[in-house]
Amino acid sequence: MPQLPPSAIRIAVDAAVFTYAARTLRLLLVQTSDGRRALPGGFVRDGEGLLAAVERELDEEAGITVDYLEQLRTYGDDVARDPRAQVITVAYWAVVKSTNVQSATGSDAHGAEWCPLTDLPGLAYDHDMIAADALTRLKAKLTYQPIGFDLLPDVFGFSELEQLYETILERPIDRRNFRRKVLSFGVLMETGETRSEGAGRPATLYRFNEARYRELERDGFYFEIK
Repeated sequence: MPQLPPSAIRIAVDAAVFTYAARTLRLLLVQTSDGRRALPGGFVRDGEGLLAAVERELDEEAGITVDYLEQLRTYGDDVARDPRAQVITVAYWAVVKSTNVQSATGSDAHGAEWCPLTDLPGLAYDHDMIAADALTRLKAKLTYQPIGFDLLPDVFGFSELEQLYETILERPIDRRNFRRKVLSFGVLMETGETRSEGAGRPATLYRFNEARYRELERDGFYFEIK
């Protein structure tokens, strides 16, 4: 097989990473060398797979390991999306529990921060589009997969789950029907602990039973929240 000529096209990975705390959804941003804000990411190295590349970039630029990671789509129709070269990026989206967020930053970029989605600055390259597409995917996934539990602490009150859905979906939910339906799935375990929340009686605390969910999933169970 003849040797392929060197290509002027570069391959990169970028990641839209979300975390959630205090009724606020936040997006991980880094500061590039020219002072702009961007999603973490970078060029894929020779001999490196895409997944390995995005995991490396997240570690180097923000010092984090995410709880859920999924490929979003490829961006490259705009050949001028990166002024340095023609760059095709494979974008990922991810979520991480706020309890697992670290503050360390790497050498490729500096000033990593978790920015509220309600206060995002204009992002470098086409990262505004990537972030918007990732949020759309997260909202959709929330209605048919238990991705929300990857954003909550390991132990949580039911009201925290309700607030998370309302925050991400940006609309109120019917809390009575929501509670009845989620509890009917049988994937929440009571911890035996309670937490005081205001003047009412202490709230029951739960854990997500992932093993039970996987068992139900194998039997054809479909997690659906309208």
